[in-house]
Amino acid sequence: MNLITKRTLLLGSGALIGGFFGAKNGAKNPVLDGTTSLQQTGAENLLNDASGLSETPIHKHIIVRQDPNTGLISILRDEIKTAKAEGRPVSLSAARHSMGGQSIPRDGHAITLKTDFFEPDTAKSTFRCSSGLRWDSALKQMDAIGFGPKVMQSNNDFGIASTFCVNAHGWPVPYSAMGSTTQSFKLLMHDGELITCSRTENQDIFNLTMGGYGLTGLITEMEVDMLPNARLQPKFEEMQGKDFGTKFVAALKDPTVQMGYGRMNVDKRDFFENALMITYRPTENQDDLPAASGSGFVSKFARNLFRAQLGHEGIKRHRWWVETDLQAKLTAGEVTRNSLINEPVVTLDDRDPTRTDILHEYFIEPSRFAEWVNVCKRVIPGSYQELLNITLRYVARDSEAVLSYAPVDRIACVMLFSQEMTVRGEADMARMTRDLIQGTANLGGTYYLPYRLHATQDQLIQNYPAATNFATLKRALDPQLLFRNALWDIYMAKL
Repeated sequence: MNLITKRTLLLGSGALIGGFFGAKNGAKNPVLDGTTSLQQTGAENLLNDASGLSETPIHKHIIVRQDPNTGLISILRDEIKTAKAEGRPVSLSAARHSMGGQSIPRDGHAITLKTDFFEPDTAKSTFRCSSGLRWDSALKQMDAIGFGPKVMQSNNDFGIASTFCVNAHGWPVPYSAMGSTTQSFKLLMHDGELITCSRTENQDIFNLTMGGYGLTGLITEMEVDMLPNARLQPKFEEMQGKDFGTKFVAALKDPTVQMGYGRMNVDKRDFFENALMITYRPTENQDDLPAASGSGFVSKFARNLFRAQLGHEGIKRHRWWVETDLQAKLTAGEVTRNSLINEPVVTLDDRDPTRTDILHEYFIEPSRFAEWVNVCKRVIPGSYQELLNITLRYVARDSEAVLSYAPVDRIACVMLFSQEMTVRGEADMARMTRDLIQGTANLGGTYYLPYRLHATQDQLIQNYPAATNFATLKRALDPQLLFRNALWDIYMAKL
């Protein structure tokens, strides 16, 4: 079993080797003279999210540690009652990893849950948990009994209900998003009523809440699928970037594949010309699985090396050489399914107060992936934005969520940009984002809603034609519009 995870070597080794050459060969970031800083103030009664660019005034912020069995419901009912009397919005979250204020109620009651209630049912292959439970805690407890999440993000520090509310996905295949693995949840309504939602009970609210960004009510607990952990062996395959979509889908027709993802090169000289596909299949020996490992110190060290790519095209090129030529030799060993997803976001944390990491995600049909690559080649290299990484995943069709981003099977394209926290940097990011959204939409694809709110109103409707119906159903469910956030205020309120 490899103690250094494939993610550590993928991020660290390339930057390390590239670091010896990049200083001479790489171009520096453009100098944006005369800009105004957008760094957060940290002032009292302001709340921010993972972007560092969403500082928003709130009325109050409380942290709740009780679980559904020990007082959570009464605390939430009191907050709802008080907020309604004052005409203020309410929002519930765990970690605020969204990037556009989707978890912040302007001038309202912001509630953060920090609860660890977890109750597995191995006979049903499900677990019951408090909505504020984070995946790292759940994964550790599942791992101890030989199970793991059926679907979760590739990072472990998100809240489980938050994952459901953005309907996130990850590397497990051939599944759809996490909502497809949720059996039921309990929802606290605007009037204080606690209801159960599932595919057989209040199904309309179930579908509205899945990927509904907390706009229907406050989730208090959930029942979610899990499956047996497994020891897996990776397989690496290089290809032209334009061919990845069709080849990835073809590879996933193998029923033994349990995990899969791809990467593309991000240096501007050969931008998106090459791709690497990594798939994982069970080994013959599934006895005595080791505990899920993280990469620990090595991973933290790799963060600094990963950051060495910033402004250095040479380092990006050498990192790609390591990923394709060296990584397969160094990380070809066995690894458990749980270990692959047992990694916190902080692994790649920037920690530079003048810059921020901004995620984009686009969903495109495999048959149109090559066209989408051309869109990116046309838009991204000409911007001021520094693309550090792209991960390619598979998401099966989602016919349940009202705001579904995968009405057909799609390739999920997750990009990590480093952005200057300046007015001009933000303006350039907004322009580039709108161009990518439109280029993706022209190919029948969709952008993802948890990130910066740079889309136009028309683009929201084009990408999510059910948004108008969503807003209508939300108003019927929550007539006083108690549950609000920036996504509602900027877009949905106009529908």
